[in-house]
Amino acid sequence: MRLRHLLMAAAFPAFAAGSAALAQDELPPCEGCANSMTVVSWGGAYQISQQKAYAEPYQQLTGTTFTWDESSNEAVAKLRAQFEAGNVTWDLVDVEGPDSQRLCDEGLAMEIDFDEVLVPGNGGEAPTDDFGDALINECFIPQIVFSTTFGYRTDIAEWNGEVPTQLCDIFDLEKFPGKRALEKRPKKNLEWALLCDGVTKDELYDVLSTPEGVDKALAKLGTIKGQTIWWSAGAEAPQLLADKEAVFGSTYNGRLFSVIEEQKQPVAMLWDYEVFDFDGWIVPADLPEDRLARVMHFLRFATDTQRLADQAAYISYGPARASSQPLVGQHAVLGIEMAPHMPTNPENMKNYLVNNIEWWADNQDEVEAKFQAWLAQ
Repeated sequence: MRLRHLLMAAAFPAFAAGSAALAQDELPPCEGCANSMTVVSWGGAYQISQQKAYAEPYQQLTGTTFTWDESSNEAVAKLRAQFEAGNVTWDLVDVEGPDSQRLCDEGLAMEIDFDEVLVPGNGGEAPTDDFGDALINECFIPQIVFSTTFGYRTDIAEWNGEVPTQLCDIFDLEKFPGKRALEKRPKKNLEWALLCDGVTKDELYDVLSTPEGVDKALAKLGTIKGQTIWWSAGAEAPQLLADKEAVFGSTYNGRLFSVIEEQKQPVAMLWDYEVFDFDGWIVPADLPEDRLARVMHFLRFATDTQRLADQAAYISYGPARASSQPLVGQHAVLGIEMAPHMPTNPENMKNYLVNNIEWWADNQDEVEAKFQAWLAQ
């Protein structure tokens, strides 16, 4: 794979290591590139944010046409089928971290030399430094950081004017009585429970790797089990908060942004120990040279500092580059400053976790079975 990158660098200078040309609105020509791309994403507001921030500006500059496929939730199965049929029709695929890991492990996604292929940060930062923890494997080119965190009602009379300030307030039924809404899965719930039972962040997955560690987490969750509503779909917890059926609720930060800023509900964010997940691009392995050249040309543009900051004007997910965060401006429709709503805002990430994709890939089935059996007790 590295040889192919070197050949492309020789073919057109846009791919030369260290070039920051694509960070500006003047693109070098893309010689020998295909004139169109088929891009796979999720539809809805997220896909619109990609079109507005990346695709439309790129199309205006290059004339490239885009075909969008909203199959990201089935990306692994569909890409496998395309490879088996010997007919890969997708050029670029948006996936969450775990799916990128599976596609990379199976050789269906191309390995990337990030510092060679991607543009440096605005301050000259190497991509590997600028993206940091978001580079979760050799095939994944990050776009956004989203988090699972807690929202809470701000109008609960029984709280006597107190407001939660830390994760472990979730477990304090005396000070903060009321129903909690938690996802009906072990992931994140077990980590939060152990943190609030005295396990340090650094020891978290070592402890979870033992049967006793999982039991310890379930025992902590057991202290609030009787006051918990378990949700399965991301829209449920915000609705429970809006309807005042729950006083705390864990969900994706973008969902909470909608409840707070768009619906104007009396809800606030509790960012303490938000759990980061990443969403980004993978490039299908072994694309024809003209299609690959177009994809890589687009990716350098679409993942530069400014473009990632631009996406935050349409959705409240944090840009994956550190250098993008200071450039986050106002929401394109609401006109409010978006930086305070980003999970990557330094004020919001004083305590945070990064979802340990490899640990969950290895342990998901066993831990899930144990968790569901515990729920049924």
